[in-house]
Amino acid sequence: MSQVQVDGSNPGGGASFSAAARAAVDALLAPVDADLARRYPGDPGTRQPVHTVYVPADAFAADTVSSWGRQALEAFDTHAATPAQLAEALGVPADELLADVHARVRAKLEREPVEDLRIDFEDGYGPRPDAEEDAAAVRTAELVAAAVADGTAPPYIGIRIKCMEAAVRDRGIRTLELFLATLLAAGPLPEGLVLTLPKVTYAEQVTALVRLLEDFERRAGLPAGRIGFEIQIETTQAILGADGRATVARMIEAAEGRATGLHYGTFDYSASCGVSAAYQSMDHPVADHAKAVMQVAAAGTGVRLSDGSTNVIPTGPTAQVHAAWKLHHDLVRRSLARAYYQGWDMHPAHLPTRYAAVYTFYREGLAAAAARLAAYVAKAGGDVMDEPATARALSGYVLRGLDCGAVDLAEVTGLTGLDRRQLDALAGR
Repeated sequence: MSQVQVDGSNPGGGASFSAAARAAVDALLAPVDADLARRYPGDPGTRQPVHTVYVPADAFAADTVSSWGRQALEAFDTHAATPAQLAEALGVPADELLADVHARVRAKLEREPVEDLRIDFEDGYGPRPDAEEDAAAVRTAELVAAAVADGTAPPYIGIRIKCMEAAVRDRGIRTLELFLATLLAAGPLPEGLVLTLPKVTYAEQVTALVRLLEDFERRAGLPAGRIGFEIQIETTQAILGADGRATVARMIEAAEGRATGLHYGTFDYSASCGVSAAYQSMDHPVADHAKAVMQVAAAGTGVRLSDGSTNVIPTGPTAQVHAAWKLHHDLVRRSLARAYYQGWDMHPAHLPTRYAAVYTFYREGLAAAAARLAAYVAKAGGDVMDEPATARALSGYVLRGLDCGAVDLAEVTGLTGLDRRQLDALAGR
């Protein structure tokens, strides 16, 4: 086999590329290299919560997280006190896997019932007198600061403001200003601070929020880019523009590196497509289309995805709760299989099935994923020939399971021979 010298010459004496041609290629592609690095930085390497809990601003209190945990445990102990009862509710086998999941779900509800909480000043709050919303913005910021200080805040917490449309724009900006200023006055901004911009229709509305945050950071002496935000996809214009282009990609670009997530709004989006109320769901075809466009637009950008919610609430007699739980469990599992690793939960009784679905998803695939990772690292071959991209996906799967408590590091290391640092490296973090 012929060899190519380091200096680019061809030892066989045939024609070769000139240094000038190579330099021209580098010059041609330098802007492309820079654009790829800017637009597609890859996964941020941080924990992604498995859900977001929405609480109206007027209902948010110092004990909201603990109250949700208590209510979730009460529902769990009333309607799924044993693994067999949970299996009956979900329509799955009552096996060792489910027994393990049952124990882990209960421990999670006791330890960390809420991973991400959004205090809602939009649809869940509605129009209020300005003085009332001003007071609520200050009050909720003070409560968040206190919870962060005493360690009772969930890992991620923030607010959803009103949208950037003319009718409510000033109100949304004022609420954001009061919330951020009050939070900052209490100390450094929380690491897990998350803002949500709803009902985005034009990329310019995203740019508007970027300019506001730039101004706030400059005036507050914060590092540029410190404050990011999620974009909520609730309108048809956010998916397909009037010119036929995928608008969501333009919105990610308009965020100038500040976009942290794209959240699908099940009911607003379905309604905007004319879907009647009885058929508005996370698994409707219009939802699948919108989320597929979001998924491709966000791929490689570091912007994460979240599915929406179900509005069927698990309350009432056990049969009714079980029916709602099965629906929720199946929808969450469907989202996970489609690489939507986050969703919304609207009621405390949704938490048991959120974690049951998530934990089953990660535990049932752990052994196979671990075996493939071990074989990949050892270059031992096996039943499946995995490439680096698949190794990244396998590592990401295991890391998500670790982050939410579905699996333990000791068992992962025992199965793969890899520690957390090595898993992060394989995942490209």
